[in-house]
Amino acid sequence: MQTIQIKISNTDFKKYNFGNKEIKFTDLVDLISQEYARKALLECNAIAEQKGLSKMTMDEINAEIQAVRDAKTNS
Repeated sequence: MQTIQIKISNTDFKKYNFGNKEIKFTDLVDLISQEYARKALLECNAIAEQKGLSKMTMDEINAEIQAVRDAKTNS
């Protein structure tokens, strides 16, 4: 197994709770992926709010989903 050394800011070090431990590369990739996903979700929420989608009821959401499925079936 190879070892690499990565420098990160103190803020990120605390944010990801690294402590004084070694971390597997796959775990680091997972942490970074989770952060990208979190940011994407926040962006999606902001867009939904701007477009008024955040006020949709479950029935309206389900109707939109069904409309897309019907369009795929009929194309």
